[in-house]
Amino acid sequence: MGRLEGVRIYISPCGLGLGHVSRCLPIAEELRRRGAEVLFSTYQEGLEYIKKCGFPVVSAPYMRMEVLDGRIDLKMSSVKGGLKAPPSFLNQVRVELEHMRRFKPEIVISDTRLSSIFAARLLGLPSALILNQFQPIVPRSRRNFNLSKIADGVLLTLIGDGWTLSDMILIPDFPEPYTISLDLLRIPKRHRGLARFVGPILPKRPEECEEAVEIQGVEDGEPLILASISGPEEERIPLISKLIPILREFPKGYRILLSMGMPGLDPRPRTYGPLTILPWLPDRFGYLKACDAVISRAGHGTVLQNLCYGKPQVLIPTPGHTEQYANARRAKELGVAEAIHQKDLTRDSLLRMVEKVTGAGVYRERIRAVLSKSPGDGVSNTIKAVEELLARRSVGIIDPPSSTC
Repeated sequence: MGRLEGVRIYISPCGLGLGHVSRCLPIAEELRRRGAEVLFSTYQEGLEYIKKCGFPVVSAPYMRMEVLDGRIDLKMSSVKGGLKAPPSFLNQVRVELEHMRRFKPEIVISDTRLSSIFAARLLGLPSALILNQFQPIVPRSRRNFNLSKIADGVLLTLIGDGWTLSDMILIPDFPEPYTISLDLLRIPKRHRGLARFVGPILPKRPEECEEAVEIQGVEDGEPLILASISGPEEERIPLISKLIPILREFPKGYRILLSMGMPGLDPRPRTYGPLTILPWLPDRFGYLKACDAVISRAGHGTVLQNLCYGKPQVLIPTPGHTEQYANARRAKELGVAEAIHQKDLTRDSLLRMVEKVTGAGVYRERIRAVLSKSPGDGVSNTIKAVEELLARRSVGIIDPPSSTC
């Protein structure tokens, strides 16, 4: 088992949607395989998902974002949450302190959660931060111009400085010039020594899929499009409702699988012309390996998974979600995807993009160029970073936990 035998590791991913917990799970599985004892701390959708995956997990408080018709409403989020944000954050830190004192971890892994980084620092625990967005971007418009100025001047500085309380920042992405989250990683020069690219963290690597899923009714030479819609339900449903009538009208010669990301529904597929609707894909990566192109949101993990499986993408970022806009813009700049605003979705506009990414071999050539620069397996590189932090602590480079832990 090696150096991780019996080591207690506290993993704290953001729980909104499943993106952050999904990239922490393969890390947790490998840590457990090597003999470590793992405890998760998360909330919302992430909490329920971790429970289903069989890992011990404790519940953490969260600060919600207001969502209107699938669009993140920054103004309402600010009005409803702004005054409550500092005490809410302090409550998060308090709860994390309680969980850590009870579990007595030897190291903390945070995925985009500032409260666990603060708690680890207060307890003298080494911490590794998985992060692909150093500073959030608030879109500048007349509607929220004042909010933008405040956020850019005060809030973003506090958040950025908060991340640097960790001992190491692990970026699950490709190194420059192929970084998907490049626009979001404006790390000040004085802090860049903390950061390293570990490569994409995948729940299942392409070579681990024994074979692609066989799709009934798909004829040879017929493009198979996987429309896999992820994210919180309030953001997901408006897009699914818009996509279904559009995809039903796609021409003969296409097969489209639409996954709604709803495991609790009747699992039987429904077919309408070229479109087959599935509530849930039990083996998403088998379908990802089998398809010719992907229609999806533009979350960082989603874009990287599609890319690592060699699939051209049509990206539809969540309205108002600046991280997804940046990811979609960057993927398009790299020539591995096309992108469209949700409000601009029509049968003709989406069909043109699907035809473009499936018909031009240049997309796959660019994908191969990006993959050739990968720093390796993100899970293995993250485990190495954890072992490095533990080794540094053992020789006194990192202060030991306080006696209250």
